[in-house]
Amino acid sequence: MSNDPSTSSTAEDHQDTISSTTTTTTTPTITTSASSDHSSSRSKAQSTIQSLSTILPSLPPSLASSSNPSRSLLHDHHTASNISSLLRLPDSGAGDNNLCRWLYDTFQSSDNDLQLVVLRFLPIIAGVYLSRVSLRIPIAGFEAVLLALYAHETTTRASQAITVNVPDLSHPSLYHETKAPIKNNSTGLNLAVISPSLEPYGTVRSTRRARIVGVALELYYSKICEMPVQSKIEFCEFCRVWAGQDGEMYKEMTGSSSGSSSTNKRKEEGGKCEVQEDGNDENKEGGSGKAAVGVGMGRIPLPWELLQPVLRILGHCLLCPNQNKELIDKASKACTSLYARSMHDINPKAILATRSLLRLTNTAAKDDIFDPTEIPKSRVISI
Repeated sequence: MSNDPSTSSTAEDHQDTISSTTTTTTTPTITTSASSDHSSSRSKAQSTIQSLSTILPSLPPSLASSSNPSRSLLHDHHTASNISSLLRLPDSGAGDNNLCRWLYDTFQSSDNDLQLVVLRFLPIIAGVYLSRVSLRIPIAGFEAVLLALYAHETTTRASQAITVNVPDLSHPSLYHETKAPIKNNSTGLNLAVISPSLEPYGTVRSTRRARIVGVALELYYSKICEMPVQSKIEFCEFCRVWAGQDGEMYKEMTGSSSGSSSTNKRKEEGGKCEVQEDGNDENKEGGSGKAAVGVGMGRIPLPWELLQPVLRILGHCLLCPNQNKELIDKASKACTSLYARSMHDINPKAILATRSLLRLTNTAAKDDIFDPTEIPKSRVISI
């Protein structure tokens, strides 16, 4: 064996050359693959927009030509308004409805950005669907979309429940002195189930309806940071409809003056409260100008499997970092209505949850108020 330093140096240089050559040849392959995926996603989005153009009266020409058609479709206000109007029409939920079929096919495309477009309209789909269940009209189109969302979430979770570890307060903590023998429990936690495991469903029955819609709302909540503000506002409006209560007697709990922005005329008829608002609460059927379901007219059962995801979404709307004043006002009214409903139903779990949201909202509102007597906080220490 030779120990010549020059021979060793030459071998190292040759090895570096091989490594450099290998790195140079693999980089274009990764770039080409990413470019191919983007091109395929863009082509799929353009095809989806083209099929939508046969349903809507008009589409902005900039949608298909944009660099990211799916995102442009998600945030285009004009297109969203037209789709929302069609979804609120009396025959919108029929099994042969073209828009419901388009929503179903778009979500089944397995493209993440296109699936967000379908989730953007979930508040209207769920809102109109639940409000029409008791009317005995065709709603198979809505059910097909909701079942597609449910099946997607069932596959994603792999039949596993969503759980969280909650500390068990019955055990002494590490910072407490106690003479009792310490239990050899490394965690001392209780397993709380947020969402039970899912079973595959192929049809919607009355006993499954709340669970299926609730799981769809859980999927919406998982993507809520990417949803447009208008979609969240529509959800808050339907929450008031579902509650069937105006909550006027509890509006002081919100800590805001939003309740004085509209003139509320309350009528007591047979122990039921109806609200006529001169404000901008839009519970209307499309562009027909006729009220679809008002507060007190679209009241639905609110089991916990449906109410829990509703409250989680409202919590985001009330306390999200990028706060929108209109969204906060709508969410505050929705939470007040749900609190009034829970008080009416004497539902302790719902009362605790809705009251906690109202208190958090009140606290956040007080923190935003400028107090001239408060001592300013500074990181600079003056000596």
